[in-house]
Amino acid sequence: MSAAREHDMGKAGLRGRLLLDEPMSRHVTWRVGGPADRFYVPADAEDLAAYLATLAPDEPVFWLGLGSNLLVRDGGLRGSVIATALALGHMERIDDGLRVEAGVPCARVARAAADAGLEGAEFLVGIPGTMGGALAMNAGAFGGETWSLVTAVETVDRHGVRRLRGSGDYRIGYRSVEGPAGEWFLAAHLGLRSGDGAAARERIRDCLRRRTETQPTGVASCGSVFRNPPGDHAGRLIEAAGLKGYCIGDACVAEKHANFILNRGGARARDIEALIAHVQAVVEQTSGIRLRPEVHIVGEHGEER
Repeated sequence: MSAAREHDMGKAGLRGRLLLDEPMSRHVTWRVGGPADRFYVPADAEDLAAYLATLAPDEPVFWLGLGSNLLVRDGGLRGSVIATALALGHMERIDDGLRVEAGVPCARVARAAADAGLEGAEFLVGIPGTMGGALAMNAGAFGGETWSLVTAVETVDRHGVRRLRGSGDYRIGYRSVEGPAGEWFLAAHLGLRSGDGAAARERIRDCLRRRTETQPTGVASCGSVFRNPPGDHAGRLIEAAGLKGYCIGDACVAEKHANFILNRGGARARDIEALIAHVQAVVEQTSGIRLRPEVHIVGEHGEER
């Protein structure tokens, strides 16, 4: 495994931290993945825009929140990773709800909304990522979806230009978001209704109880691996195919919920990717349905450098 090196960005007029050859296994919830060429922790949104403006036009850019819903291959990532969870963490009350920066964990948004006497965001406690990731994929839990709350978003492009866009600028589907090319989310404006904060907090506690009862905890995973096909559930199909507990190396289909793949401690990214492919093949053979991954698979094949 490579050892990360910190690069002094002061001479470039930047205030964030730039790590070179940073192992992504330190930053994804599966605890696997090779090194990123550049791993930037911006000081704030202005510093992030300045960093993006320094990049070459063909520099790949990857956005990282809490590292859930992400599989980084063993060969790592070429280009720059932007670590939003360590920087874009501001949240504030606005007239019709909350303004939430991309690095804020979704669970924190749910609790802050309830504490402010706002209702409608309780389901966010079940999303194991940040607002930026939830915006990018229309993440959902307990019957709610992120974009049902969004009234506007703030974005930045690779030239560092920031924009405010309405939700109408995007085509939203199940775990799918299409919008202006070459822009990334900096913040969301969430429309929430005034209500009973105590009742909202109780709904959050109920969601957490349901998650503990039905999903594996305390073991490295990414959250749900596959999208639910129309009219069915990926977990049911995987269980019906007899795959609960099936392992490749230390990557295993969870016994508690078959739409989770666990790293039992020694899995490599290639084991997890092979298990994803195996599950797809067996489920298609047994049910005729080809499961689509919800997790994003990025990076290069090969051994960790």
